[in-house]
Amino acid sequence: MRKNPFLITLMCMVLAVAGCDGGGVVTDSQRKWADSLMNATYISRDYQRIMTLADSLKATGLFSEGKTCYWLGYASDRMNQKRMAEFYWKMGITATEEATDDESVNIYANTASRLTGLKCTWGEYEAALKVSLPAVDRLRKLGCDTTSEYTNLLIYTGCCQSHFGISESAIDETLQRGYDSHLKNISMHPNAIACRDAMVGVINIIFNYIEMQDYKKAMTWINNYGDLIGKYAQMPDARSDYLERQQGRYELFRATALEGTGRRTEAAAAYQKYRRMAGSQTAEGRIFGCDYLRVAGRWQEAADNYSSLDELMAENKSTFSLENIQKMLLKKFEVNMMAGRLDSAKAVSMAIAQHLDSAITATQVADAREHEAVHQKEQEMVAEREQAQHQRMVSRLTIMAVIIAALFIYIIVRQRAAKRLAEVKAAQERIESELRIARNIQMSMLPSTFPQREGLEMFASMTPAKEVGGDLYGYLMEDNRLYFALGDVSGKGVPASLFMAQATRLFLTLAKQGMMPAEICTRMNDALSGEDNENSMFVTFFLGLVDLETGHLDFCNAGHNPPVIGGGSHHVDFLEMLPNVPIGLFPGFEYAGEQIDTIKDRPLFIYTDGLNEAENPQQEQFGDDRLLSILRTISFDSAQQVIETLQAEVETHRNGAEPNDDLTMMCLNVHSGATGC
Repeated sequence: MRKNPFLITLMCMVLAVAGCDGGGVVTDSQRKWADSLMNATYISRDYQRIMTLADSLKATGLFSEGKTCYWLGYASDRMNQKRMAEFYWKMGITATEEATDDESVNIYANTASRLTGLKCTWGEYEAALKVSLPAVDRLRKLGCDTTSEYTNLLIYTGCCQSHFGISESAIDETLQRGYDSHLKNISMHPNAIACRDAMVGVINIIFNYIEMQDYKKAMTWINNYGDLIGKYAQMPDARSDYLERQQGRYELFRATALEGTGRRTEAAAAYQKYRRMAGSQTAEGRIFGCDYLRVAGRWQEAADNYSSLDELMAENKSTFSLENIQKMLLKKFEVNMMAGRLDSAKAVSMAIAQHLDSAITATQVADAREHEAVHQKEQEMVAEREQAQHQRMVSRLTIMAVIIAALFIYIIVRQRAAKRLAEVKAAQERIESELRIARNIQMSMLPSTFPQREGLEMFASMTPAKEVGGDLYGYLMEDNRLYFALGDVSGKGVPASLFMAQATRLFLTLAKQGMMPAEICTRMNDALSGEDNENSMFVTFFLGLVDLETGHLDFCNAGHNPPVIGGGSHHVDFLEMLPNVPIGLFPGFEYAGEQIDTIKDRPLFIYTDGLNEAENPQQEQFGDDRLLSILRTISFDSAQQVIETLQAEVETHRNGAEPNDDLTMMCLNVHSGATGC
């Protein structure tokens, strides 16, 4: 029977008051009752009731702030209110990160694991690492490194690190530690729950490697997944329906990975095993099977399976949100196009067009409501703390006096509003003037003249998206050695410009000491990362050192876009290189340098993502393909002409749209013939 939220609240208050001693102490029996009530609500999946109950139990002292925030975050997440979930879980971590009692540490671990998983789902891998790494370190120091939450944090950490160019051996070690911890937990607690926790962790790893198309690594973890399914099947509390679903997922994972590694016959056999399972014949199972069919290029079968999409949407009572359009309709369009079913593809494209506008509107409305809810909850929590500290019985006369005072203040404020508005406007104009001055100062820090030397042609420009920007470029000429660099600071505006100034100063200082590019990047990273980098800012950076006599190039790329280099059958191509990580993220990171024997008569074009990611009013990006197409047809008569041509192309593409990022470009050519780029 569904319980009335008001009655639940009343029961909590009565129990807390009746069972507490004179000092208001909550007993263990009351806490156990509160936990059992929440668990029963959790099993019922009534997420709105979870939120009501959590607030009520906190008000009566039966739940701590950390536990309350965990359950509020969980319920918000299940109701697809992701920003609210993030807000509550961050509050929960803050409330428990200093506590050492077992319950608070357990709440901390659960909350950190949930928040990390949410960030990974959004693809915010850097933000996820900022949660998981401190949590792993703290739980290890507290001796809490045998729990499933600790293990999941290890797995999330490894998956996130795989997106940042961290060494494969370090990632493999982290993931293996997580897997070994799961196996240890299963041996200590041989039950179905321990096996399920382990399978969920391994599934996350498999999805990560399949998304990265590293099918060889995925195959290793698929084998581990099969071992876990075998362990689960032996547990006395194993559920047959859950076991069958996992066996089907295992065969489909195998089929996808085997296809990706070129073992097509084995892949087809694994897919046939999946097809013989009952779950594969459901609408969900047919759609799930398309993951393999798309990799295998079996477009006709994939198109047939996607005909079940409407049935699946009806079963799940789903609407065509932006996520469903991206994950479902776009894939359905793709497979029908590849299968040559042009009429079906046209119908799907019309469905996409039909639902896209309403989906965008619905998302914007939901985002606005969620932002408002977060803001409102922040205000409520501040008010609750103040009330807890100053709670007193206030007489009606005092309330009347407060109201009168408030009205009096309101009248005074109303009278002064016009004057304050004028002051604000004047302050705004002053700020705008200061920003213009800051822009002039920043632009003066960038070279406006370039080396005039026989055999060298060089030019660069930076156009900030706002009054001040975060892009940078610079060079230093020492005899026959030319250092040059170009970077892109995270974010825009004043903070980015200050970080840009630091990076520029460090580059020039270290270059004057004759260091190699990789060492300069390592030193810059040590100086810009760590505790002093409170805002977690970073800069992508390309740094080169060219010998103007021989054309020999030493360079280091710190997470920056690949430059375009001349030569080869296509005239120009993207330079293949090690990615490294952006400067400012990971203290102690050792950057790897590379070299090219000679770049003589091979123009080098370096740029920030304000070029290839420039958007028009339809939010279509300029794109890498367009960039290469222009550079393959352009005449490299001079470096300045190349950059001015691309500036004009970007403006044409924007078609009046505001720039979404700073735009910085550099072109240089070391040649053996006449001067000219």
